[in-house]
Amino acid sequence: MSALTGIAKASIRRLHTRQLTSYIRLSPRVSEALKNNEPVVALESTIISHGMPYPQNVTTAQQVERIVSEYGSVPATIALIDGKIHVGLTNDELERLGKSGKSAVKTSRRDMAAVLSQKVLGATTVSATMIAAHMAGIPIFATGGIGGVHRGAESTMDISADLTELGKTPVTVVCAGAKSILDLPKTLEFLETQGVPVVAYGESDEFPAFFSPRSGLRAPWNMQTPEEVARMTKTALELGLSTGQVIAVPIPEAFAEQSAEIERAIERAVGEAEEQGVKGKESTPFLLKRVVELTAGASLTANIALVKNNARVGSQIAKSLATYDAGE
Repeated sequence: MSALTGIAKASIRRLHTRQLTSYIRLSPRVSEALKNNEPVVALESTIISHGMPYPQNVTTAQQVERIVSEYGSVPATIALIDGKIHVGLTNDELERLGKSGKSAVKTSRRDMAAVLSQKVLGATTVSATMIAAHMAGIPIFATGGIGGVHRGAESTMDISADLTELGKTPVTVVCAGAKSILDLPKTLEFLETQGVPVVAYGESDEFPAFFSPRSGLRAPWNMQTPEEVARMTKTALELGLSTGQVIAVPIPEAFAEQSAEIERAIERAVGEAEEQGVKGKESTPFLLKRVVELTAGASLTANIALVKNNARVGSQIAKSLATYDAGE
């Protein structure tokens, strides 16, 4: 490589860094934490706007942030607001998202540039949250469940961008597995093709199915402590691996008792979606809303419980990772 080429590439990198920084808005607390190498946990915002009704969505988001704090990390809820990627939201911004509901753009990788350039309100999905977290230097992200391969994808090609994002963005995603409205065997196969490690967290090596701790499918790896996951995350980052990691945490048993009822509701909702022609990024919100209706709110209660549990585990992992980074 010529000296001129090297200088040109360095100049492009500096320009890219300046441009990137101009789009990121860190909250004062998140900025302080990152400068001091404190543990930070990224949180998505689609669950606020599209996941549940107001004001329950805002209350849940605040409770999840408190859980992250209580277990030793700094919460960083992410959303696209007025042309900026906000990493760490104020209570007013959480309220705005909650009240906006589905009028906020459900923002995946493909939508980020449009949402930012149009300066409209964007709620981040798993994929967009991973991108923003990586830009900000946050390696741990806690959410409800990841997207996956939809049932019937062999004819519809309906596969969540979450899976391809996991194949190219090095962020560890703590979740309750993939949503049970999906084709779980195909989802695991797709993740394997993307080179994404999937870890069943806890005593069992069984991949959880969101509302149920059991799917009948084994995960490639099983880890039982935050320290194990933190060591794997640190190693992956040191190796420069470009893939993310899935840490699949089973829903607490106390909230898994109604999983059979919820599964029946899911089957009915999937059938209704097919009849009504609901497809693409509208399918998951439709299915989850319909399942809440069919279960008289039981699925929403379980959903909130698993999100809180994942926030706890994510915070513990981030705290362990920060300890390793400090050389302790």
